[in-house]
Amino acid sequence: MNGSAWGSGGRVSRRSVIGMFAALGAPPVLGGTAGAAARPRWTVLRARPARVDLGRRTVATWAYDDVVPGPLIRATAGGTVRARLVNELPAPTTVHWHGIRIAFPMDGAPGVSQEATRPGETFDYEFTVPDAGTYFYHSHVGMQNDRGLYGALIVDDPHEPLRYDEEYTVVLDDWLDGVNGTPDDELRRLNSSSEHDDSIRSAALGGVAGETLYPYYLVNGRRPSAPVTFSARPGARARFRVINAAADTAFRFAIGGHRLTVTHTDGFPCAPVTVDTVMIGMGERYDFLVTLEDGAFPLVAAAEGKRARAFAVVRTSPRPAAPKPGARVPQLNGRMLTYGDLNARREDQLPTATKSVRVKLGMRPSGSEWTLNGRLANDPLRLRVDEGETIRIVMENESPMWHPMHLHGHTFQVRGRTGRRGPRKDTVNIMPRERLRIDVHADNPGEWMFHCHNLYHQEQGMMGVLGYGPQRRDLRMPHGTNGGTSGGTHSGGHGRPDRRTQDDRPGGREQGNGQGNGQGNGQGNGQGSRQGKGRRDDRRYRLGGH
Repeated sequence: MNGSAWGSGGRVSRRSVIGMFAALGAPPVLGGTAGAAARPRWTVLRARPARVDLGRRTVATWAYDDVVPGPLIRATAGGTVRARLVNELPAPTTVHWHGIRIAFPMDGAPGVSQEATRPGETFDYEFTVPDAGTYFYHSHVGMQNDRGLYGALIVDDPHEPLRYDEEYTVVLDDWLDGVNGTPDDELRRLNSSSEHDDSIRSAALGGVAGETLYPYYLVNGRRPSAPVTFSARPGARARFRVINAAADTAFRFAIGGHRLTVTHTDGFPCAPVTVDTVMIGMGERYDFLVTLEDGAFPLVAAAEGKRARAFAVVRTSPRPAAPKPGARVPQLNGRMLTYGDLNARREDQLPTATKSVRVKLGMRPSGSEWTLNGRLANDPLRLRVDEGETIRIVMENESPMWHPMHLHGHTFQVRGRTGRRGPRKDTVNIMPRERLRIDVHADNPGEWMFHCHNLYHQEQGMMGVLGYGPQRRDLRMPHGTNGGTSGGTHSGGHGRPDRRTQDDRPGGREQGNGQGNGQGNGQGNGQGSRQGKGRRDDRRYRLGGH
């Protein structure tokens, strides 16, 4: 089944949140401020096999509480989320709270912040949500995130400065589970084949745009043939919170007949900027304000480079016929947002970085092993920081594909050539041959995963750690070698199975001229395994045909 919060007519507005939770049969997670009298109740997330209706197609998958996306969790900045994971799956699992500056033991990173919760067991997540914004949660084990194990987490601002009439949460996904085998099957296929679908290309993403074509692309768990409808009155001012929960697909987002005013990037406010379309990479989130016209309009998320789209309807009048899934949307080819358009508020600027470290993103000759400073996840790069300092990470993408890089437990600040403020983010897209700089303020001690949020690249090795202080000898970054369980560990490829992290200390101030304004956008997550790896033809990965 599909939950009423996300199915046809799945409207998510401030006025309907409590009723929506009641319809889902789950209690709302209501964060309290410091003086709140009521203690937030537990939300129970039951991870289990389920049959889910995607809209005229029912599939067997794994989901939270039998719905895709999982139950919407809502809290208030400064309040507490209390969520109990009940593992009814046939494999270990965790819940990662993507984008939250969370206490380290609650991060849901298997083998790093916790051991994965075994079948039949439970794990209690209880943590403060310090920052308002649009976030989400998902499994961080194996290929599980490419099933149905994800959901939205919205943190309200108790002093919300924006004024709007309606609010909608829009979750985008690429889907193959139960249609073309399982995500584990697809990972094994990619690992064992020397071929690559070179037709998946995008100039906006610098060349090759993804690893695989999916049969379906979803908005709030619905296929284009049975779309969700967002309803409002003509002239209403609507806030759209858009989350890309996909494994391998960047989405070019637009609403026919409307422009988008961007107000938040990965949860954090930014100076408003109005554009026609936004490329949203895996793991990224954007908030938009839109003044809705009179009629029925297509909400489109084009699967970049994949010749397909996710689709929904925005309706402010009962009279017009609903637009077709293939409706022409000129805004998709209009002005596209770039990181250079975005600036954080002055109060959200980070301190000046005093040290810098370079991280080179690479690909080994096999074509299916992705590295950070030449290392795979089974021998991971560790970037050491000390509490209180601000470091600059200079990423240089020497690989032939774009990567959405995500840091757990922090929001960094993207820095451009000019030294402008730049946006606060936790996931940033770096194009082939690009150099991009991010500043990280070390104010949340722990060992934090730093990885590509293309799930296949992550599982093929592109994962490291940002760690505080001396190297922890008890840290074991998990890795697997036998493929296809959804309950394995982060793969390490062909490298030696030494799971201890290796320290890279930041050096002095950055030399040379960095860049940080790239855009074409990007999530992924979890773990997997490897089996029967063949050699991939490097020629098929030449840099964007340039």
